[in-house]
Amino acid sequence: MKKQWLDWIKAFVIAAVLAIVVRVFLFAPVVVEGPSMLPTLHSSDHLIVSKINYTLGSPERFEVVVFHATEKKDYIKRVIGLPGDHVEYKNDKLYINGQEMAEPFLKDEKEHVDSGQMLTDDFTIEELPGGYEEVPENHFLVLGDNRTNSTDSRMLGVIPADQIVGEAILSYWPLNRIEFIN
Repeated sequence: MKKQWLDWIKAFVIAAVLAIVVRVFLFAPVVVEGPSMLPTLHSSDHLIVSKINYTLGSPERFEVVVFHATEKKDYIKRVIGLPGDHVEYKNDKLYINGQEMAEPFLKDEKEHVDSGQMLTDDFTIEELPGGYEEVPENHFLVLGDNRTNSTDSRMLGVIPADQIVGEAILSYWPLNRIEFIN
């Protein structure tokens, strides 16, 4: 009987240690708060964030990332500018290093904008907090998909790489919104 109790305790301890390792080093659950990533993500969507992706590499353009905006608040945004990039929006078009870039994740939203209005107001990286000429090394420029209602690099400035928690890879709740995030 005593051996059986020890086996149960050992199993629970191993399970707890594995759960902590997975949660701290590999994956984390995150709940979306607010409308800044509409229509890609909705408020109250539950996500799985991969922490390991950026331990082995760094964010790529257009990936959806979670980062520490403050000590107590994490934000979810899309990577637009990579280190060394000059970023500019002009006439609702994204220009990276002078070349126009397609943003397929905004296609439907741009089609629903009233004539004469823009989804993304004009700006250059020089006009953002920090006044950089390009995205600095180990930093990223991030924007919400809901460009008219998002607190992002336009207000926060560029985001240091060490503030990025990980890549949002899967929406798992509510059930009718289960999908890989792209």
